[in-house]
Amino acid sequence: MDALIIAAGFGSRLRDLSESKPLTPIAGVPLLELGVRQAKAAGAARVVVATGHRAEDIEMFLPALSKRAGIEVVSERVADWSLPNGHSVMAGAARISGDYLLMMADHIFASPILQRLAQQGSPDRGVTLATDRRITSPLIDPDDATWVRTGEADRIAEIGKTIAIYDVVDCGAFLATPELAEAIKAAIADGKNGSLSDGMQRLADMGRAATMDIGDAWWLDVDDPRAHALAEAEAPKQLPEIYSKA
Repeated sequence: MDALIIAAGFGSRLRDLSESKPLTPIAGVPLLELGVRQAKAAGAARVVVATGHRAEDIEMFLPALSKRAGIEVVSERVADWSLPNGHSVMAGAARISGDYLLMMADHIFASPILQRLAQQGSPDRGVTLATDRRITSPLIDPDDATWVRTGEADRIAEIGKTIAIYDVVDCGAFLATPELAEAIKAAIADGKNGSLSDGMQRLADMGRAATMDIGDAWWLDVDDPRAHALAEAEAPKQLPEIYSKA
């Protein structure tokens, strides 16, 4: 199994701390390195990194990271990184055959989340999304979160940042099949802007988008200075096996 880490965005809310969000240190370890090491711990044999903003800096960082983490890490540069994140998914997925863990470079997770997610493959689904029912948690930024309304059998009924009714929040980790990139392409053909949520909604409408409840497990979207401070305080405690190797 491969993993795909999306690391192409501008990261405007962390610009005061770092020119490159994926390379922003969290208690001494860059976000992207945390993601690569977590993917390996979940069973990934190779990591594809979709690059865009400051792509050269990230691509120069990868060979040493690959050697240090003991896993193959390759890059795929997105043609236009200013486009919505679904375009990064399509670019990276073109390098992958079969199912893959899909992760955002600015999200970090307690190890059981990705390890369980990697085992969720099933012929009756095109994608499985890790979700959290703690929608009022102070760790979640409600202005930036992607919300989900679930339907029968924990399938996704609706997903997006502005949906009116929701019962879980998107954690930023997926077990994807080739259907996801195809769904994003189809959504673009239908006039959508090509966000990851556009593809997810298309699969949801087909009954092919499932959720995995993470229970009480810890995760964090490191998207602004407040979240960065939380990550610096909590990540070494929540991810001891990662920090002991990094």
